[in-house]
Amino acid sequence: MDKISELLRDQDGLVSRRQALGLGLKQHDLERMLRRRELATVHPGVYVEHTGPLTWKQRAWAAVLLAGPGSALSHTSAVRIAEGPGRRHVDDRDIEVAVDADRNVTPAQGVHVHRLRDFTDRALTNLAPPRIRYDDAVLDVTLDAPTRLDTVAVLADACGGRRTTAQRLLRTARSRSRVRDRASLLGVLEDVAEGTCSVLEHGYLDRVLRPHGLPEGLRQVRYSHAGRTYTDVDHGGVLVELDGRLFHDSAVARDLDLGRDLSAAVDGLETLRLGYGQVFRDGCATAAAVGAVLQRRGWDGEPTRCADCP
Repeated sequence: MDKISELLRDQDGLVSRRQALGLGLKQHDLERMLRRRELATVHPGVYVEHTGPLTWKQRAWAAVLLAGPGSALSHTSAVRIAEGPGRRHVDDRDIEVAVDADRNVTPAQGVHVHRLRDFTDRALTNLAPPRIRYDDAVLDVTLDAPTRLDTVAVLADACGGRRTTAQRLLRTARSRSRVRDRASLLGVLEDVAEGTCSVLEHGYLDRVLRPHGLPEGLRQVRYSHAGRTYTDVDHGGVLVELDGRLFHDSAVARDLDLGRDLSAAVDGLETLRLGYGQVFRDGCATAAAVGAVLQRRGWDGEPTRCADCP
């Protein structure tokens, strides 16, 4: 196998003009291969060995080759390459690459370039294709998240996939000299490290319990009860099950069912089943109901009013 064929094999069928000329091809050789459709242009100076649609990984290679040596997949693209095809829902996004802060890369359609001051410390240039370290990429995506709930979703997904831990992400965040909303990010990571495993769990903690002075309970406590092996939150015998499914027969019907379950719990049942409606739409009413249940079970505190309480 000649060196060009070997390189194409190693790079999912992609090669750059720089690489081809470095291996001994001449410009007229490349032009001939393009005329014969042995190669097709993806970006200026970047070619693929077929004329059909590109896979996501070929798009990733093309972006890295466009940016040249000293570049790496970053942000969502670095997360996607690490987590594999299970994240195909992000495949239609631009490929994100990072380069050192002192470099300028001519942009191309479908490629977004980030300039990083600490590129050398974050990049794994020995991998194929090169990519930013997973923990750093997750934090970069987190910092770009538009809302606090999106931030929690990114962190919970990363930790839930077992490719990292909240403790590792905490260490990475603390090691950075510049982090936007550092206190908020570290607070969310600390919650995840203590057992908040989903957006819904964090919403229950951050929108229902804390603003209303309710005890936080124990999270992710394991039980063997009614065929379940764990509960989301244990308030000293009052078990809270957080149902993150978005749809039942319909979202409205499901929320009505969950609301009836909550009312029944106030009347004496010990399991509270909460969904997005109870946590994010009716958090204040939910806090009052949970407080009433806890008081009946022996809690001697009193729910407090938050700024949003009617």
